[in-house]
Amino acid sequence: MFIKMRAKVTFCDVFLFTLRLIMEKRSKVFAAIGSNIGNKLQNLNKALEEVAVRIGEITSVSPVFETPAWGFDGAEFLNACFAVQTQLSPVEVLDVFLQIELDLGRVRKDVNGYQSRIIDLDIIFYEDEILNSDRLQIPHPQLQLRKFVLEPLAAIAPGKVHPILKKSISELLDECPDDSEIEQTAEVLINPSKKQLFSRFNYIAIEGNIGAGKTTLATKISEDYNAKLVLERFADNPFLPKFYEDNSRYAFPLEMSFLADRYQQISDDLAQFDLFKDFVVSDYDVFKSLIFAKVTLQQEEFSLYRKLFNIMHKEMVKPDLYIYLHQNTERLLSNIKKRGRHYEQKIPADYLEKINNGYVEFIRTQKDVNTLVIDVSDKDFVANPEDYEEILTRIAAFQK
Repeated sequence: MFIKMRAKVTFCDVFLFTLRLIMEKRSKVFAAIGSNIGNKLQNLNKALEEVAVRIGEITSVSPVFETPAWGFDGAEFLNACFAVQTQLSPVEVLDVFLQIELDLGRVRKDVNGYQSRIIDLDIIFYEDEILNSDRLQIPHPQLQLRKFVLEPLAAIAPGKVHPILKKSISELLDECPDDSEIEQTAEVLINPSKKQLFSRFNYIAIEGNIGAGKTTLATKISEDYNAKLVLERFADNPFLPKFYEDNSRYAFPLEMSFLADRYQQISDDLAQFDLFKDFVVSDYDVFKSLIFAKVTLQQEEFSLYRKLFNIMHKEMVKPDLYIYLHQNTERLLSNIKKRGRHYEQKIPADYLEKINNGYVEFIRTQKDVNTLVIDVSDKDFVANPEDYEEILTRIAAFQK
């Protein structure tokens, strides 16, 4: 069968395939990025977002380095380097870089020498091309003299060879005469190319106490990063309002119905492959059933419940990443009040504290779960983009 199929390939097929590859050929650009005005980290992230939209897929981003102003007196910079694949020419990339700087608020003053800047983007390499024109020089002519460029560039392309000097970036860094003090920071830039940020995960579960914001975060990530969204169907549970009125009477039927529904929903949604989505994100994990049941059920009821849970849980697909949003009890009560579900308004603080403790115990004992704990007690990732950005940064930096 394989031989017969090969025989059907014509010269025209090969020609068209080759032509398509040529037309789609992308070039790798290494670039430097820096900022020393305002919210420097946010400036860098915004610039990277624009680069990803206007130029191409960002394939790597270096750590962030704090460096002194070079060639003038000014505030310290945050500097980094990145690589981007593009179909644009070198001059087209330059034009887009200049437009991004302008759009983000950079004002170029007509003075001699260097200046402070809200954002700075420079082409370092465009493949191995050598270009020397009035507008653009590639490789960057000052590259070998600037430690604040060589240091981050060495983090993502240590073996890249300078096409004129014939030395690697690592070698140029070792020989660099710049004695500036360069310090790597704990900050992490977000690679906005969606496949890079979430490409390691097939299934992400976002968990937390009642009112922690898990549904909101799961929804935002699904919208921003093309994920299939799985939301818990708690509103359809007829036992939930009754449970808040009479805990002891309705606890067992409530927990059993939740368990059955969560098991069915996760099984169905993860089994149904969505060709047009990149991964799955849910606002719960089935294990929450055991956490809540331990708080709400009597000892004999919980013993029976746990046996049934263990049987079902063995067959469940486990999340590649388990994000736990921690909120203090005061903030949880405030959030619950704001969202106005009448049957939740009488939830006592000690019940929420018991649930929090249950999650802490789960995180402490489940060593085989890839858990990322994020304290959002003083954050508002809906109203404040910086808080949302910080959460994405934590996810980007997470190591399994």
